[in-house]
Amino acid sequence: MLIKGLKWLGVRTPHFEAMAGFCRDVLGLTTLSHGSDCVDFELPNGDRVEIFAPSFATEEPLDVPVVGFLVDDVRAARRELEGRGVEFIGPVHEGASLAWSYFRAPDGHMYEITGPVEH
Repeated sequence: MLIKGLKWLGVRTPHFEAMAGFCRDVLGLTTLSHGSDCVDFELPNGDRVEIFAPSFATEEPLDVPVVGFLVDDVRAARRELEGRGVEFIGPVHEGASLAWSYFRAPDGHMYEITGPVEH
């Protein structure tokens, strides 16, 4: 497994609208979608930043910023990390073009591996 970069950053904040405005107006990130409790931004290289309101419903805890490490094959990387004793949280998830899987690191925080959906 090769970590190729950071692909995704997600954060839940009680300052949802202020943070969304900061990302849009100060950092100049492109807004992909903006709902009442989630806004999704894209960076020029295709990386994503998602800001979540406290009311955003998710099965995974987003208690601190969550970083997604880019890999070529999420399922293969997960198997390799599990073989090294890494604890995963839930299944591999798939969107239209990306797959991801959350894991708990030794610092107790949640991270994810993310990569293209394998067809």
